[in-house]
This record gives sequence, structure tokens and C-alpha cells, in this order.
Amino acid sequence: MKLLEKAERIRIYMGEDDKHKGRPLADAIINEARKTGLAGATIFRGMGGFGANSRIRTSKILRLSEDLPVIIEIVDHPDLIDQFLDFLNGMITEGMITREPVNVITYRHNNGK
Repeated sequence: MKLLEKAERIRIYMGEDDKHKGRPLADAIINEARKTGLAGATIFRGMGGFGANSRIRTSKILRLSEDLPVIIEIVDHPDLIDQFLDFLNGMITEGMITREPVNVITYRHNNGK
């Protein structure tokens, strides 16, 4: 797959305990991104943070939290990002989504070699 040099990145910020139809929201998002044919998606698990509700979430042993911050990054053509954002609007009830232009330098697949 060739990804155009002009692309956009969305970042979806949420908690790892967020759910969609009883399953982890992050998993539901990346599975849908794959089904949609987006170039790729990555889930990052944070060590700590807080969001709109100002509740601290941390992995520190003295303040155990099972609901650590999660960020999903997706990079693709702006038109495909538009379509995916429409889909996300129905899934995400809490969190934040950011969008920014990126320059894709390299996007390769070695065909299993």
C-alpha cells in the first residue's frame, strides 16, 4: 500500500477501562480501523495522566490504577480520516481526539521477507 506524502494523524485519548458494547474500546477502535482499510493504528498505554475529570491515573505502586491512560494513533489520508472520525463519534463517550497534518517519509511492507 502506498500512503500519500500528505496525510493526517489522529490521536484518541481515553482510559484503558473504557468499553464499547462490553469490550475494550481501544480494541474495538483498532479492529474497526483495520476493517476500514486504514494504513495502521497503534495503541499506547500511559504510565500516568489525567483528563477532563482531573482524576489522576498512575501505574505507581502506591497509587494503583487499573484505568491507565491510553492513546491510539492512526495515520492516513485526510478523506479516510474524515470517514473514520464520523464512525468514532458514535463510539467515544469520554476522552479527546486530536487531528494534525503529518508528512509521511516512509511507509513500507516487506511482504514477509
